[in-house]
Amino acid sequence: MEVLGDRHEPKLASAVHYFGGVTVIVVPYHHDDRLADDVIPVPDGGGHLVLEPVLPDADRWFRLGVLDDAVASQVALAVARGGPTTVLSGDCLVALGTLAGVQRAGFEPALIWLDAHGDVHTLETTTSGYLGGLSLRLALGAHPDRIADPLGLRFVPEERTLLVGARDLDPPEERFLAASAIRRCPVPALTADVVPDGPLVLHVDLDVIDPAHLPGLLFPAPGGPSASEVVDAVRRILATGRVAALDVACTWHPVEDGLARKARADVLAALLA
Repeated sequence: MEVLGDRHEPKLASAVHYFGGVTVIVVPYHHDDRLADDVIPVPDGGGHLVLEPVLPDADRWFRLGVLDDAVASQVALAVARGGPTTVLSGDCLVALGTLAGVQRAGFEPALIWLDAHGDVHTLETTTSGYLGGLSLRLALGAHPDRIADPLGLRFVPEERTLLVGARDLDPPEERFLAASAIRRCPVPALTADVVPDGPLVLHVDLDVIDPAHLPGLLFPAPGGPSASEVVDAVRRILATGRVAALDVACTWHPVEDGLARKARADVLAALLA
């Protein structure tokens, strides 16, 4: 395992590391908070990069921008060198860095967003204030001054966005989605036939999985697919050969229970296989 940034000076890796032939970049943060090392259980058997740049003593949006810029730089390097690239993190906001990195590598990807939630709130519509609930909307053009402009992120058109598995939506999100050009489908219906043309960024918030199959989620939403159904859907899209980056958000509480930890490790191992 190689740590990038060493909490002193962000830098790019001098070599790409692999797990089973896949470049794996671990971003151990939930928003701008550093997670414990074991919260994201990367399987043994291969190298992976741990990205942890120094975040300045500033407001949360600025810190998030610094983190996502570091993610974008590393993703751009990995994608430009070719081969599958996977980013593992603790929340959905890191997907903005992943998307920006793919763009920096010269692609204009469509966005496939697997999530139990819509993530299409704005600062005006959110009642909880949870910034992860704005993640997809930020990628589509909301509040550009907060992260997109500093990142140089180009917004993804709504018609090139597919929201998959979303079932826990607030009324403002329902209204936005009903009026938008974003397409939606359930996880079992996610196939190569329904995704947009061209290169893809595939984002998977693991809370898209039914909480009965994945314990300890931050925002569990019953009535979802099994872990195996999600893994199968992801593999169908990866099999197209058009996924420039797979972005996985491990949105769960730290747990000590052995069975819960095994369930999480098994899901990540299956996605990386």
